[in-house]
Amino acid sequence: MKLHLAALLLALPLAAHAHGGHGALKAGAAGARAGASAAGRSWLAGDHHIHSEFSADYEPDPANPGLPPLPLLGKDGRYSITRNAEMARSFGLRWMVATDHGGPLHSKLNHDQAWPALQQSRAAVPEVLQFFGMEFDTPAGDHSSLIVPRTSAEREQLRTIESGLSKREAWPSDKARDTEPKMIEALGVMKTQASPPVVIANHPSRSASAMGVYGQYTPQEFRNWNDTAPQVAVGMEGAPGHQAGALKPDGSNDPEGARGGYRNAPTLGGFDQMSARLGGFWDSMLGEGRRWWVTATSDSHSNWRDGGNDFWPGEYSKTYVHARADQADILDGIRHGRIFVTTGDLVSALDVTAKVPGRKARAGIGGTLAVPAGRNVTVTIRLRDPAAANAAGRTPEVQRVDLILGDITGPAADRATDSNPTTRIARRFTAADWTRDGETITITHTLSNVRAPLYLRVRGTSTAELEPQPDPKGEDPWGDLWFYGNPIFLEIIRRGQ
Repeated sequence: MKLHLAALLLALPLAAHAHGGHGALKAGAAGARAGASAAGRSWLAGDHHIHSEFSADYEPDPANPGLPPLPLLGKDGRYSITRNAEMARSFGLRWMVATDHGGPLHSKLNHDQAWPALQQSRAAVPEVLQFFGMEFDTPAGDHSSLIVPRTSAEREQLRTIESGLSKREAWPSDKARDTEPKMIEALGVMKTQASPPVVIANHPSRSASAMGVYGQYTPQEFRNWNDTAPQVAVGMEGAPGHQAGALKPDGSNDPEGARGGYRNAPTLGGFDQMSARLGGFWDSMLGEGRRWWVTATSDSHSNWRDGGNDFWPGEYSKTYVHARADQADILDGIRHGRIFVTTGDLVSALDVTAKVPGRKARAGIGGTLAVPAGRNVTVTIRLRDPAAANAAGRTPEVQRVDLILGDITGPAADRATDSNPTTRIARRFTAADWTRDGETITITHTLSNVRAPLYLRVRGTSTAELEPQPDPKGEDPWGDLWFYGNPIFLEIIRRGQ
């Protein structure tokens, strides 16, 4: 049963926050990358896929039909950057990225208008750390979130990338920009910049026609990206935006609305098939030992209350990064996988640690643990199931937590593979298997006699589904909630090493 919030505020050292907020269980060194201090880090909620009025529609210039089309502001993306930031703050976000669509000569619009508007938003809403970026029009692909580090050069850095490499930038249009080699060229440019950006593939299977029948994005494409620039091309949206597609402005369900806009091959529990299918594409990447992370976003263009398909940033989906409250460490956390994601504020903190008994070292989400061959590994899962109501006024409960394992076997012989047959459920945990102290749930499990490289990851749900099921049109998104943690990798130390 949920405890009353006021009692919890008195009883717990860490306060609960409305809508899941940005409270954090302190993970200490867990999840820290090698050589980086974890001091001062906590779980900070954010969103890297948000559209503003600078996501323009275009129309021909009636007076000059031979000139580039005119951008129509506020038509695709509806709101100002400041409005997005205000709503992000109201739903407990601590960071966000302005990611407007491109188009013919859009780099000038971003440079001349969007960046100054971002400065105004940063001043108006300083509680939300705001990145400059764009929804990159990916050569030979769909879209991807391009997150530019906050430096004195961010404005020019984005203009360089967009003007030279975005497939929709050229006027007249240039088919040579829309090829896979062009995307590899783009990643090559990005990784050599003084402050490399991060690229995350958006709604990776929205164009798929069926389960495993991919569209604009393919498994081999993502492998090529990650091989080319592993510190730039770091992952994909696990839970895409547009999750309010089945809600009408009065809050009732639209029987024809599809979560995520996935009309041909639906999402599963609100998550893309590339991440949700056990032993599927994501597990195939992890089984190669790839550091390939998943996130969750709003893809906010127009809120469902205004007749759109979207939740406000943070209203439904959150990407939590274990970081200090500064933009450099947040981007470092994204780059190195110190991330978990949740929908509907099912959880507001998730610490997973792996440790060999008797040894000092431990690893957390996104990290790597060295394990002497044959030793046991203790896995501790500590999560916060918030007492406060979420944005729908509901207080969902965590019904089950799954610990998932997979073997790390090296590069795939077939780069188109989207399966890992070694992926398995180590154990499914319910309330009978965990201890609870207020909002905090703690689970402990031992992996015995670990002799081969593994990865482990954790997910959980508010439902009774053993595996996330395809989402029917008209489904209430608030009744089907999941969280996913990014993996921990176990490397084996052989005798004599």
